[in-house]
Amino acid sequence: MIEKFWEATIEEMKKGYIEEANVYQCLLCGEQIEKGVIYPENNMLYEAEKFMIRHIDNKHVSTFEYLSGLNKKLTGLTEHQNSLLRLFFEGKSDVEIQKELGIGSASTIRNHRFVLKEKERQAKIFLTMMELLKERDNHAPAFLPVHKNATMVDDRYNITEEEQAELESKFFPEGINGPMLKFPKKEKQKLSTLRVIIQRFEQEKNYTEKEINTILKNVYEDYVTLRRYLIEYGFLDRKDDGSTYWVKD
Repeated sequence: MIEKFWEATIEEMKKGYIEEANVYQCLLCGEQIEKGVIYPENNMLYEAEKFMIRHIDNKHVSTFEYLSGLNKKLTGLTEHQNSLLRLFFEGKSDVEIQKELGIGSASTIRNHRFVLKEKERQAKIFLTMMELLKERDNHAPAFLPVHKNATMVDDRYNITEEEQAELESKFFPEGINGPMLKFPKKEKQKLSTLRVIIQRFEQEKNYTEKEINTILKNVYEDYVTLRRYLIEYGFLDRKDDGSTYWVKD
């Protein structure tokens, strides 16, 4: 799903889902809605695409809400810019935003709008240049996509598919479903092993701490360290009291 998310067009991103041969698939969590099926909800019947739209509204509030909640390293927005965009999206006027944020004057809000518009124009040019580059650059390595809930986006994510395969062979000599030989010290290698380990957990499922530990014990003896890093790197999340764990969307 991470690859599908990053490969989606802007129009697909706006909708929050993609259309495939037999299903509509949510780009935000991976949920699939089968075509040709009528889905009941609250005494109403929905065809597949309409039901996918309902899914996004019910689970994610909106695509905008989901995207604005991503790490600022992924959005490229400051917290202040993100707050402004959220308020613009809510339909609030410049005067209302000025009062809510305690900004000096409504003209300051207009200046922020101009800066954001300039950022949009720059993004369009950059996207166009990158698309043109893809048509000519035959030597670009295939980088692994950054997972959407990454908490620290830096050079440790600079890893190609080939490098990932080599690290998997090194740390999982019996295959990715077998035990891990050791937990690496280098952060980039830690990330590579965590990418493998998280695949042992199911999306949309809640786990107790005991269940998490049982799965991780089959990976490596120091399961507590693995659990901590899976949370730290944004692969797993949990309730504050540690009673429930789940794979982050």
